[in-house]
Amino acid sequence: MTLALILAAALGLYLWLGLPATLRALGLHARYRGPHYRLPGKRALIVTTSQAILEPLSKETGVFGSEMTAPYYAFLDAGMSVDIASIQGGPIPIEPDSFRWFLAADSDKRYLKDPVAQGKVGHSLAIGTLDFSGYDIIFLAGGWGAAYDLGRSQVLGDGISQAWAAGKVVGGVCHGPLGLLLAKDRNGTPLVSGKRLTAVTNRQVRQLGISITPQHPERELRAAGAVFENASAWFEPFANRTVVDGRLVTGQNQNAGEETSQKMLQAAGGTPAP
Repeated sequence: MTLALILAAALGLYLWLGLPATLRALGLHARYRGPHYRLPGKRALIVTTSQAILEPLSKETGVFGSEMTAPYYAFLDAGMSVDIASIQGGPIPIEPDSFRWFLAADSDKRYLKDPVAQGKVGHSLAIGTLDFSGYDIIFLAGGWGAAYDLGRSQVLGDGISQAWAAGKVVGGVCHGPLGLLLAKDRNGTPLVSGKRLTAVTNRQVRQLGISITPQHPERELRAAGAVFENASAWFEPFANRTVVDGRLVTGQNQNAGEETSQKMLQAAGGTPAP
């Protein structure tokens, strides 16, 4: 074996084993080591985008994988019944890059071996057919696609309003909280007005290099009166924070999926897992 082949093999081994570990050290899919909760017999709903194209670039997009799979398995493992819905119903578009070997979360890998979960994603429920008040937890998944439809769907806004009025727990991560924009409280006030929350920041959107989407979470949520909170880090794209304001639980980016889900379970009255 020549030196060039040896070096190429060593580099390939490093990339295969070392790159995921390096990204995790920077904050990608950092393991949540806080308490876990059980909520058997209750129902959770995960809502995603139906937007499949990053316009005007004509690039494929959708929900970011772990922002759907992390809450799905957190709620499933808590003993809940979990439904998956999208704005239009039917097959949910998934951001292709999110399942790449060096970016995939443990929950993504579990999903890729789970035909039941894949069936729910391939035949998602249309939000317009659902009674949101029948769920105990509503989780809004993000991804670039969510910037095109979650914050513009009056059907989603009405559903969230309905769930909130019924005392349910609502939240989401990254671009998902855009789905709160058209929701209102019992008095007709925007639901997010005066509420502490977080989502992906303007700075993170700029550093990730995709600012062409029609809505940006920090900008839109601040304009709607939210008390926006966020973390910063030397590697800004992975800076993360989770914010709990009563029954409203939000996470800054895709790395907050597990923590946000567990805190939603806690807010919904879950009991600590053994």
